[in-house]
Amino acid sequence: MAAPALAISGLSKSFDRPVVADFGLSVAAGEFYALLGPNGAGKTTILRMVAGLMRPDSGDISIFGVDARRDPVAAKRITAWVSDEPMVYDRLTPLEYLEFVAGLWQIEGPRAARRANDLIDWLGLRPHANALCGSFSKGMLQKVALAGALVHDPRLIILDEPLTGLDAGSARQVKDVLLDKVSQGVTVIMTTHILEVAERMAQRIGVIREGRLIAEGTLAELRARIGKTSSLEDIFLDLVGQDTQAA
Repeated sequence: MAAPALAISGLSKSFDRPVVADFGLSVAAGEFYALLGPNGAGKTTILRMVAGLMRPDSGDISIFGVDARRDPVAAKRITAWVSDEPMVYDRLTPLEYLEFVAGLWQIEGPRAARRANDLIDWLGLRPHANALCGSFSKGMLQKVALAGALVHDPRLIILDEPLTGLDAGSARQVKDVLLDKVSQGVTVIMTTHILEVAERMAQRIGVIREGRLIAEGTLAELRARIGKTSSLEDIFLDLVGQDTQAA
């Protein structure tokens, strides 16, 4: 039996208080999974631990069978991380930035150049390929950051609020790229406060509150759980409480 794209068990993290508590999750290869929860629920902390950007206090993380805590380099080689605040070097052009990132992954020059150009075209950045990133809008920077995350052909893509601040055209391009990746067998895990996006794109949805997974399933399964034929927004508010907001 093939290993899941992501398997988490007993994951915990505390700062001045517990943020993630005995969290468990399994996501299949080739699945589009949306992780939802109110502000402060622990979503970003969980994803940062999966991406290797933060050490958990306890628990296990496996990415396609690779123990991410014991072999973080191997896990990162098959994982991409995209945050809601794109971090791109202002004094590089998109082509220079992508070739730089490809070099960090030790991708040989000719292949790095081909990969960079393919991503530039795919994300509609060709007219700006040789302009400095420091002059770009947030939407354009987010597309450059996404391209940088994809340059090493990751098998698992983790996105934390990737559509925040994007105009409709940029958001559509990013969504199309993600769905195309899923069609190729890549796994996508995304947090979003735009519940309509999760409703339309995700194959399964997980809802967390206070660092714990409280509900999970397809939209139909979540509707069955609360006994209503409702929108995801209504389901979410029913599960986490009427006074909370997704984020």
